[in-house]
Amino acid sequence: MFWVSLSVVVLKFSKTRGFQGERPTKIRDKTKNDATYGGGMDENPGASLLNPYAQSKVGSDTIFSWWARYQTATSEGFDAVNGTIGALLENDGTLAINQVVDQAVRASPPVEIAAYAPLKGLPAFLDLSKTLALGDYRKALEDMGLNITATASPGGSGALFLAATNFANRGDKVLLRDRHWGPYKGFLSGCDLGFASYPLLPNNVNSGHPFVDIESFKSELANLCSTQDKVMIWLNDPAHNPTGLSLTANGRAAVLEAVMESASRNEHVGHTLLLDAAYHLYAEEPHGWSQTLLDALNDGWPWSENFLITFAISLSKSHTIYGLRTGALVSVHPDSTVTDKIETVMGVTGRQTWSAAPRVAQYAVSELHADPETGEAWVIERDRLQALLVERRTSMIEECKRLDVPLNPTHDGFFAWLEHDDPERIAEACAQQHVYLVPLSGGVRIGLCAVPMKHIPRVAQALAHALK
Repeated sequence: MFWVSLSVVVLKFSKTRGFQGERPTKIRDKTKNDATYGGGMDENPGASLLNPYAQSKVGSDTIFSWWARYQTATSEGFDAVNGTIGALLENDGTLAINQVVDQAVRASPPVEIAAYAPLKGLPAFLDLSKTLALGDYRKALEDMGLNITATASPGGSGALFLAATNFANRGDKVLLRDRHWGPYKGFLSGCDLGFASYPLLPNNVNSGHPFVDIESFKSELANLCSTQDKVMIWLNDPAHNPTGLSLTANGRAAVLEAVMESASRNEHVGHTLLLDAAYHLYAEEPHGWSQTLLDALNDGWPWSENFLITFAISLSKSHTIYGLRTGALVSVHPDSTVTDKIETVMGVTGRQTWSAAPRVAQYAVSELHADPETGEAWVIERDRLQALLVERRTSMIEECKRLDVPLNPTHDGFFAWLEHDDPERIAEACAQQHVYLVPLSGGVRIGLCAVPMKHIPRVAQALAHALK
């Protein structure tokens, strides 16, 4: 075996002779005073190598850092509770894996594992992703003249990137709820985008739309239309991360009407409504947006050319294949020339960014759903996993009510939320009881997906104690 120990040899480059090995003389040791080497302290390491945007990337991911604290506690022998990570765990603490999906992946032929996928995705997967986004309403929407296009992506995050880099002008702001998944800001800033926001919930408790501040939404939308010629809205619904909130049918209709009216009124401003559907297949109404859209069209709502609705689909949660990084961006518009152009643009963007999305999950999941028997088996297992979440959420709501913990409204998906102006203090107080949650801007995220059923009362008790 041939190997070289870098502790013995230092490579030196010569323009005429290339790299040569020689004994080291004196290597700069950053642990020693820089005066030793006759130079000043480098106050901005890598400044000559990293561009200004790259240098702005600091810190570590909040969610994963709190997960690490939980792992440290368990390694030290403490009976700790994990409410940090956004992955579904069984009640024994192991990762929940849909066995039907696992078997389909393992049964994939070697070529489907090793080969590239087409740049836009496998045709069968692209067709499936449209159905995953729109459900049983897909055919009715197509019969009404809507055209649907899809592009495969590395997970839902890849779908968000496709949207961020193509549907907004550099320097513009994207409209978000003020409580949202933290990495949104990173996707946007990486595409030279900012964000504007509106409150998660209305101040008026008697609002006709209790789970969306529709007036603030309209106001912020109008502000953006006055300064930008493209406006994009990111709405994680149903089963919102980090709160578990889902809009009602009336709430969905109010949001859709507001965007469509704004598009009609501002005909020179492009309007894109992106629905982040990462958790939608665990919701009580997984395809509520498709129903709302169909109802609006049946009621005669006009669809102006400058309005697009698009879905960011993720198989990570719905098919429990987080690490296989498979998702899609699904776009809907009445003009086929528009969807054809979007298909081309997204395919080229993928090629220039990640080449092609991973193939094996596209193949395996498409095959799974093409077979009625395995498709039904997947539904049964998905329903079992959904039932875990429903049971935990119901218990959490009951326990918090009993202990006067003001939990936010929460309906579906992986999370619950405690609004608080000092979330770090609350999370630290819970950590002192070895209950680990995630402090985010404006509150504390409770990962019901990770908390075993037997520990739900303990989480509520830790929050009650922390609030005192």
